[in-house]
Amino acid sequence: MDAMGFNTYEKQDRVLVGMSGGVDSSVTVRILQEQGFAVQGAVIRFSPAHDAAVASAKEAAQALGVEVHVIDAAEAFEREVVTPFCQSYCEGRTPNPCILCNPAVKFRLLAEKADELGISYLATGHYARIERCADGVCRLCTAKSVARDQSYMLYRLGRDILDRLILPLGEFEKADVREIAHDIDLRCADAPDSMEICFIPDGDYSAFIRGRGMEPKSGRFIGPDGEDLGPHLGVDHYTVGQRKGLGISAGRPLFVKEILPEGNILLAESGGEFNRRITVGSIVTPDGLPLPDGDYLVKIRSAAKPVPCSTRLEDGVLIVDFPDPVRAPAPGQSAVFYRDGYVMGGGVILTAE
Repeated sequence: MDAMGFNTYEKQDRVLVGMSGGVDSSVTVRILQEQGFAVQGAVIRFSPAHDAAVASAKEAAQALGVEVHVIDAAEAFEREVVTPFCQSYCEGRTPNPCILCNPAVKFRLLAEKADELGISYLATGHYARIERCADGVCRLCTAKSVARDQSYMLYRLGRDILDRLILPLGEFEKADVREIAHDIDLRCADAPDSMEICFIPDGDYSAFIRGRGMEPKSGRFIGPDGEDLGPHLGVDHYTVGQRKGLGISAGRPLFVKEILPEGNILLAESGGEFNRRITVGSIVTPDGLPLPDGDYLVKIRSAAKPVPCSTRLEDGVLIVDFPDPVRAPAPGQSAVFYRDGYVMGGGVILTAE
């Protein structure tokens, strides 16, 4: 695979690549080297759970012949990501920690390290693209690989980051990236993709939260007809749209429709977990202006397909209507709005109806 098979940057300069030791960030380093950039790496130690990633990044950097800097982010990560994540689950919301981390910790610290080193550009192994539009605003765009697109995860990045960010993998399929890694004999070429939250590698959110001394809300399951179906294990065990693992016998499949503020959980029969409207807050846009009312495609979770919607702003809250009902929009997750492949803005889902 020819790593030079797309437009190169006119100004060749130094670039700081966020590395994890995985195949995506390692191949990003090689692509930028072949484009003529002077590359340095940085690996962020977010918590003790990331020590293996730090070691892998050092190994990959040595194989690629680049200097790598280790950035300790434990305090900021705890404050900006872990604590809000746990608090949201305790309140019955479903947060996305990567969306919290990217602007507040990961890219902020990469930018600070780049500034300290006098480096102009930042790069990561995310599957997305950056384009400078006619209005002069650098906008985040979807990756050419629909299956790998990660623009949803990056939607809260501000202009201070987007104006200096390079995302080479936005032009590639994952198979192409692995082929490049094989061609240059990287040990990580066939490493599996990480699927769990990085600071909870065993995936047991509830044990993690309760192990920190937090007590999620308790309550009752309320059936489709208002019937009391018994106590649940705590709101941290459930998310909107969930069917398996409810631990109740109702004689028919039931889904989590809504987690109420006081801690009770409303259940619905199949089809009842669909909604025609959501409200969205904490809106951000690449140009810093309010998101214009109108029609968009929207993703309501990272793995969801974008679907049509119309929006209007009322009293600082975005009202989002769907011509066709969408399944299980979960408060705490993000809604990200697209036009022609560009990320136009996004925010946090507040309610669904």
